[in-house]
Amino acid sequence: MASSPRAGGQAKAPVAVSRPSPIRELLLAAGLFLAYELDGWAVEGSPGAAHRNAHDVRHLERILRLPDEETLQRGLSHSDPLVHAVTTCYAAVHVPATVVLLVWMYRRHPARYVWIRRALTGLAGVALVLHLLLPMAPPRMPAGTGPATGTLPDDYGAMPSLYVGCAVAVAVGLIVTTRSRLRWLWLLHPLLTLLLVVATAADYWLDGIVTCARIGAVLLFVRVPAPASPGTPDRRARRHPLTRVRG
Repeated sequence: MASSPRAGGQAKAPVAVSRPSPIRELLLAAGLFLAYELDGWAVEGSPGAAHRNAHDVRHLERILRLPDEETLQRGLSHSDPLVHAVTTCYAAVHVPATVVLLVWMYRRHPARYVWIRRALTGLAGVALVLHLLLPMAPPRMPAGTGPATGTLPDDYGAMPSLYVGCAVAVAVGLIVTTRSRLRWLWLLHPLLTLLLVVATAADYWLDGIVTCARIGAVLLFVRVPAPASPGTPDRRARRHPLTRVRG
């Protein structure tokens, strides 16, 4: 007769991870990009509501005693080199940082990759729905402030910002996945991103609060996978094909 394991004494089987199909991942990314473009086209038809909502956000920020965006924007607009540096950083860091994180996690930590991809998809989905329900004019449109760079999209989906949301997701993904004592410094990335979008009059300070609330809501439904043993990357778990994590 086979002996039964003692209660609580049976070791958990190692979790094997199979990477999602790269073609499927690319199709998902293309679908999200198409949804973002269609979303931007849809909210363009609501200029009145977008400006009213922007006015309400400004009023709420004054009630909460948040800093005035115009002070930062006016200081930036007096220096053309600074405007160029800020907008270049704004455009050059956001997408590359997100892509590099996803590729690195896909290669080295498949389980964590699936988790962060689900979180990013959830963040984008919530943002697109909120853009449709509450179109928002960016600060530069109702007040005419901010540097006139000609490179920022003139849509009515200023909040919640996908820029800030992706930056927070990148920071959270790196903090959860890495083990360095300095990993908490990754929080500077979303803080810098928020500073840049506010300085270029593309977003509001309040978006930082809204973004944290969105991430908290998404992570309630997207469970973080258990960490691998120290020094054991996720891909080694494929030697034990007992349980597979798929996207």
